[in-house]
Amino acid sequence: MNLSKKREVADIVRKIKKLKAEGKKDEAQKLISSAYKIFDKAAKRGVIKKNAASRKKSRLAKFLKK
Repeated sequence: MNLSKKREVADIVRKIKKLKAEGKKDEAQKLISSAYKIFDKAAKRGVIKKNAASRKKSRLAKFLKK
């Protein structure tokens, strides 16, 4: 269970970064809310720590702003 949630976190980040690299910033922006949801669920279930989830959300938002 934990491994699948961790993989889900990594997959959504990878997907968003790939979309931004392809120049599809709007599509990446649409996925950001689902990424936040995945981060929060992982933190709630103890897969990642609360501050780690917060850090990932912050860095992802910063990445998309560039």
